[in-house]
Amino acid sequence: MARRKLFNLRARASERLARLVDFRISGEVDGLRTDLDPRLVEQEHCTNDHRRRLDALEEGLEQVRGDLRWMTAQVDRMIPHVAAQEGQLEDLREKIALVPPSDRPEIAEARSLIEEVQRQHAQIRARLTGIARYEDRLSRLEEQARAGVSG
Repeated sequence: MARRKLFNLRARASERLARLVDFRISGEVDGLRTDLDPRLVEQEHCTNDHRRRLDALEEGLEQVRGDLRWMTAQVDRMIPHVAAQEGQLEDLREKIALVPPSDRPEIAEARSLIEEVQRQHAQIRARLTGIARYEDRLSRLEEQARAGVSG
């Protein structure tokens, strides 16, 4: 019987001590959690913002990749035309380099060849200017994408 009383006393003391310790620990943990909750919410907002920005950058990067594929296809398509134009220009240069005799029809033909060279040269210059502008625009978009990823 005395053993049982001792056992009950021990169990109650142990239970009371556990409640006291739990109460103190619970108070400490609640205080810590109260301090950490705003920081966790702020981190969650930052993480959501970063995810949103990353998604936007990935979408923009995919668009730039599509533009780059399109531009590469256009340049590949234009290369044979430019090469053909260069060949024609070289043929025209050779024809112009020949000194025509002084009768009028050949001088008129030479002038028409010169005008044709000038026209083709203007076309090539316009095409190359278009390509240069597109490449400049693409490089600016890539720079913005890089700045957005690092910033």
